[in-house]
Amino acid sequence: MNINHIKVLHVDTEKGWRGGQQQAAYLLSHMHERGYKTALVCQPGSEFEDFCRGKQLPCYPVPMRGEIDFFAGLKISRICRQRDINILHLHSSHALAIGLWARLFHRNIRLIGVRRVDFPIKKSIFSRLKYTSSLVNRIVCISDNIRNVMIHDRVPEEKLTTIHSGVDINKFEKEVPPPGFKGGLGIPEDHIVVGTVAAIAGHKDYPNLLMAAKIVLDSREKVTFCAVGDGPDRKKVHTLARDLQLGNRFIFTGFRNDVGSFLKSFDLFVLSSYLEGLGTSVLDAQAVGLPVVGCDAGGIPEMITHGENGLLVPARNSEALADAIIGLIQNKEKRYEFGKRAKETVEKFSIKKTVEKNLKLYEELLSR
Repeated sequence: MNINHIKVLHVDTEKGWRGGQQQAAYLLSHMHERGYKTALVCQPGSEFEDFCRGKQLPCYPVPMRGEIDFFAGLKISRICRQRDINILHLHSSHALAIGLWARLFHRNIRLIGVRRVDFPIKKSIFSRLKYTSSLVNRIVCISDNIRNVMIHDRVPEEKLTTIHSGVDINKFEKEVPPPGFKGGLGIPEDHIVVGTVAAIAGHKDYPNLLMAAKIVLDSREKVTFCAVGDGPDRKKVHTLARDLQLGNRFIFTGFRNDVGSFLKSFDLFVLSSYLEGLGTSVLDAQAVGLPVVGCDAGGIPEMITHGENGLLVPARNSEALADAIIGLIQNKEKRYEFGKRAKETVEKFSIKKTVEKNLKLYEELLSR
């Protein structure tokens, strides 16, 4: 198909920056670099607007005040007409709702929604309408697990497409932690570092990780846990860490921009979520050659093959999580073997492949 035929306007409604924004940014950037007609609608003053300004990517700041903001839908429909857009790619649940308003004002555009979480769809009529409406051409699920949840929630199967989130597998290839990096965090150089990169939010199940860490630290010396991330449950999780008397052997760094330096300083990676759309932090860890211990939940088993590139344990089972971590702490050769295999298996989650699958979807919709 002629490259000039695909004209996509991406819509993101969030103020902050998390995994969904990174995925949309990858897609927008790659399309722009390759000469596709594309742009982004985002919230004024959002981190996504700052990103686009910094990268000189086409961007339209539009206030979007919730799912019933049909004024935002009207503005977006006008942008579509001005730029001759034929596809709206809607990167969040709220964006999908606003996209429906836009299509009511401009019936010639196609709508693609994205589902990034494996929570069941809310039971309200409008929530279900968003995903089942005939005005929505396709819903992209970022894992097969999410697709199965959507099917269970009676979203028509033919409307669903799995396109796994991707990562830049070379992003941290040349990153080297600065001298004294571990020492600056209070981690002795001879300690094995068990690390995670995850928002401090309910479904990430930090309590499970903290209780597993308690078991590990009570039985093993020269081990430090390190958690990179921030979130709404920060106070509660920090209180639990104090109650468990983990002290300076469980370090919370808060939000950090130098994630690569942390990944390169970890000896193994853990993700303790009991719900997870996919979990691209696992992919980043695999890309730098880390063995991963993850819970058998959400899309995590789509990235980790137990006994091949990491270990899977039952969700919400701190004893099993601790046993898996201890097993890898004790076995350096196994850590190396899993890490080497992880670098090979993560290739299928390259962002380049994710972009190609999205472009193929655009072509499919426009050819109908």
